Amino acid sequence: MADAGASRRQSLRFLLLYALAAAGGAMAYVPFLTIWLPARMTALAGDADVQSLGYVTFFGAIAASVAGVAFGWLSDRTGSRRIWVATGLLLTIVLLLAVPLARDVGTLICIIVAWQLALNMILGPLAAWAGDCVPDDQKGLLGGLLAFSPALGAWSGALVTMPGLVSAEARLVVIAMLVAGAILPVLLFGRPRPFPELTAAAPGTADGMHDRGPSGPAVRMWLARLLVQIAEAALFAYLYFWFRSIDPGMHDNEKARIFGFALTIAVPIALVAGRWADRNDRPFRPLVVSAAVSAAGMLGMAFADGPDLAKTCYLVFGVATTVFLSLHASQTLRILPRAEHRGRDLGIFNLTNTVPSLIMPWLTISLVPGFGFGALFLLLAALTGIAVLLLATMPRPSQAY
Repeated sequence: MADAGASRRQSLRFLLLYALAAAGGAMAYVPFLTIWLPARMTALAGDADVQSLGYVTFFGAIAASVAGVAFGWLSDRTGSRRIWVATGLLLTIVLLLAVPLARDVGTLICIIVAWQLALNMILGPLAAWAGDCVPDDQKGLLGGLLAFSPALGAWSGALVTMPGLVSAEARLVVIAMLVAGAILPVLLFGRPRPFPELTAAAPGTADGMHDRGPSGPAVRMWLARLLVQIAEAALFAYLYFWFRSIDPGMHDNEKARIFGFALTIAVPIALVAGRWADRNDRPFRPLVVSAAVSAAGMLGMAFADGPDLAKTCYLVFGVATTVFLSLHASQTLRILPRAEHRGRDLGIFNLTNTVPSLIMPWLTISLVPGFGFGALFLLLAALTGIAVLLLATMPRPSQAY
């Protein structure tokens, strides 16, 4: 009986290799977009760095949105996730190393757009691969393991900015090596147990987003993640500038370490919450709690008037938001069950990861120059509060809710 039960669960080995690969995606963009790119933008654009970064983020998000849907759909059509992940890995590394060649903002935007296309050639099929391999009663555990992704991404940023360890010129080379080292193992050694019921085509009359429209829970999950992601995207892109406004003398490595510390604390919390959700068949309860704590942290940031309080409130926000996004990513697979279109549907659903980057720059450009970061954080806290209400009042068609 024990062996039969184990055969109905995905191997821990594959889950760990998969989580490492997901972390490789974070390693590709976290240190690059939070540390290297803002510093490079300041060098290229001078006093217009915040506005220029907004434009880079805007066009990069458009590319990521298109690529996530397109490559998810292509991986559905070809029936292979691995080949797309491998090709995307190669192109991502090549383009990452080409970024320093940009000598003006226009060229930098072009390279970033191409890099976003390549990166999402990895991320789209990789996300769908989890839906092919992980049964529902392990999705909470998967979400907990996915919390390692932003944590390792942040610590890779701390590593490449550590004084005396990696030169500024070598940072992108080290990032490329870390990305390859994280993603290649699952491509070379990942041998997941097959679950035919997870990859079988659903009947044409079955419920699904593409048959009779999205279900109520799917709409609420999509909107809730979108609202939380707007807040996360704002801090992701502008954390460097916010900390600089609070403490102009703060070193890049300290910024990276604070970011990494928040994401590291989130890992055990996400693992415990994910396992609790699996055992109690309450997959969405931890999402409500973590979104509420995230909103509270953002309110504290809005009124922070010194570096210590600012760092503490950011830690609250960063931990809660990471827990929310990690668990949300795995539980999304529960409400998008159609295997034949899983990559495409996840690409559409994961527009919540990229659409905020289309919205957030204009919010920031509109509010920060005239009213400061405090006004921006108050607005973002209100949006996150709406996400709490959406999830807390979600209809419960089954005991899973």
